[in-house]
Amino acid sequence: MIQINKIYINGEFVTPKGTETFDLISPVTNQKTGEVILGNEEDTRMAVAAAKKAFKTFSKTTKEERIGLLRKLHEAVSKRETELVSAMVNEYGGTLQFCRMSVQNAISAFTATINTLESYDFERTVGHSKVRFESLGVVGIITPWNASNSFICNKLATAIAAGCTAVIKPSEMSAVQTQLLTECFHEAGLPEGVFNIVNGLGSVVGNEITLHPDIAKISFTGSTLTGKAIAKGAVDTMKRVTLELGGKSPNIILEDADLDKAIPMAVFGAYMNNGQACIAPTRLLVPQSRLEEVNELARKAAGQVKVGNPNEEDTLVGPMVSARQFERVQSYIRLGQEEGAVLLAGGEGKPEGLESGNFVKATIFTNVRNDMRIAQEEIFGPVLSIIPYVDEEEAIAIANDTTYGLAAYISSADQEHAERVAAQIDAGRICINGFAHDPYAPFGGFKQSGIGREFGVFGLEAYLEPKAILA
Repeated sequence: MIQINKIYINGEFVTPKGTETFDLISPVTNQKTGEVILGNEEDTRMAVAAAKKAFKTFSKTTKEERIGLLRKLHEAVSKRETELVSAMVNEYGGTLQFCRMSVQNAISAFTATINTLESYDFERTVGHSKVRFESLGVVGIITPWNASNSFICNKLATAIAAGCTAVIKPSEMSAVQTQLLTECFHEAGLPEGVFNIVNGLGSVVGNEITLHPDIAKISFTGSTLTGKAIAKGAVDTMKRVTLELGGKSPNIILEDADLDKAIPMAVFGAYMNNGQACIAPTRLLVPQSRLEEVNELARKAAGQVKVGNPNEEDTLVGPMVSARQFERVQSYIRLGQEEGAVLLAGGEGKPEGLESGNFVKATIFTNVRNDMRIAQEEIFGPVLSIIPYVDEEEAIAIANDTTYGLAAYISSADQEHAERVAAQIDAGRICINGFAHDPYAPFGGFKQSGIGREFGVFGLEAYLEPKAILA
């Protein structure tokens, strides 16, 4: 039984003042695997005080000094890559394929940030003025459970590059992963107080970070509902916020696309990270004239999706993170049938032989209307909606008919054609003919998918305050 009874404040592993515990449950077996002691408001205030004290000197460090620290972090995290992957698979239920990629993203966050920092000018002339880009202050970093280490590493790397100190509240459901990552960070030997990590509930630790007057900025990844609550709380002290929130991403298959290639890729993409991905392309928009062909290809692709033990190499979909999440996804599968969508693959219940875990069948609905709730609401599970369109104009209208705008995907045999369509889609990041990641390109959402951007210069400047000096 795993016991996690320390948090990290001012360069030390310390026993939290909080006494509440949270049970760690395996998503594969639903058996208890351990427990974590949660921090409280007092722990959070101590962490903020440590970060505030450290900021006085850390904000004055040179670019070279910060690059040196980022290199140490990269080295320390890289050394434990295998352990980090294993912890993510076992604690979260992510597949080996996904977890390897996610941990690689966590590791590369440091090198990408170093590259951005090396070419960044913190002082420049604009018009007749000198403009200095100065560190904002103490940053509150709040991360979710679906790619915990990747989010923490990217946000912390950016904060350090900007000369900010941090108080991190990871998901309590990621405590084992967080413990390993904290050990890596500790080994890197950063100055005391530069980063602090407090396990705890959002309603306790997250709320204290949101309201604390000494937090200058919050970087949050999570649900739109929680993001709105953070934004409301942050405005009282005029905190800067970066909010990367939910999505209901469209995947537009244009008339000239190769369906034999595009449809299987679309199905597998919708199930990325067990379907628990804010960028997952869960609305598949296809020409009405080719719907039957699409349905057959999609059904065949779903049949090739292995739902099962996330530790097995060929598993594409593992369990939902919790029993609660499993029940949420089941409710949407029932809802889709009630709304009149046609169940093409999967459906309610657990796959045969996987009854003990939080496993959901790889599910596809077709003949979905975009006004159905399964097409409008973020399900966060392996459920794909196929939505037919009459012409390209309608495809674009359907793609944009959502409160979200995080990501979008387009398949076409003509790159220029795809780019013309991409220019008309309301989304922060659009991939053409596949799934790609660029750690230097801005990432964030339109509409209710968030505020601000992460990655590269765009992410760095969200942790800086421009000061104009006129003479």
